[in-house]
Amino acid sequence: MKKIIVTGCNGQLGRAINKELTSNDGYELINTDVFQGEGIIPLDITDVDAVVKFVKESGAQAIINCAAYTAVDKQESDVDLSYRINAIGPRNLAIAATEAGAKLVHVSTDYVFDGNGTRPYIEFDKTGPVSVYGKTKLAGEEMVKQFAKDFFIIRTAWLYGDGKNFVKTMLSLSEKYDEVSVVKDQLGTPTSTKELAKAIHHLVGTENYGVFHGTCEGDTNWADFTEEIFRLAGKSTRVNHVTTAEYTARNPQAAPRPAYSILENYMLKLTSGYMFADWHDAIEDYIRELV
Repeated sequence: MKKIIVTGCNGQLGRAINKELTSNDGYELINTDVFQGEGIIPLDITDVDAVVKFVKESGAQAIINCAAYTAVDKQESDVDLSYRINAIGPRNLAIAATEAGAKLVHVSTDYVFDGNGTRPYIEFDKTGPVSVYGKTKLAGEEMVKQFAKDFFIIRTAWLYGDGKNFVKTMLSLSEKYDEVSVVKDQLGTPTSTKELAKAIHHLVGTENYGVFHGTCEGDTNWADFTEEIFRLAGKSTRVNHVTTAEYTARNPQAAPRPAYSILENYMLKLTSGYMFADWHDAIEDYIRELV
């Protein structure tokens, strides 16, 4: 049985990884997070000595890094913590994985791009992050490339699953208000953690190493996505389509949001023919389980 360490196991993706891989008898998961809980081992990924020791003693064949600092606005004024978690943490895991002869799966983000694209970004496109979050996540990618031998970097976007996310926020607002205002000029692909966990499951058992994009198929904007959420959940709340400028005038944001976040899963398709579900099907599946 193969042992896999899951960092950030209590987050949305960590929970989805647990559901996906515990259904497979070939894996034994070693769940870690910054906080201890039932079945969870406390591990601070920013402590290199602790990480190296833990990975070596665990006997794990792979590490799936779901740990990240994702509070985008807070990071604009909390730069050091952002680099510690999003860059130094992956570096430490990469060092530990190499010393233990283990594979490393590292999850990254669309924010490594500048968000001004006009066609879906592929893995070979030039990066250019504009926020602290994007810069630290790109630094994390570079650390993994520098220190890990066998690695998979998977960039995803607009993620939702078991935990706090955009879908649940919109559904909560629909219980309180007759209408909500949502931006219409930011494009991307809503992606379920369930679909991303399936893709990670597919990759971790291979030697198909490298940088990958991992999002559901198709694209939309936040306002249209919200309308689809409400339709599937049977909500009558009206969605006001507003521009980013209109929204931020009333709700200031410290970090800039990318206007264009559509990723093309080029490497997955090119190297293995692997396909994600369409975003419409994924959100329908999620809402069905949620309500």
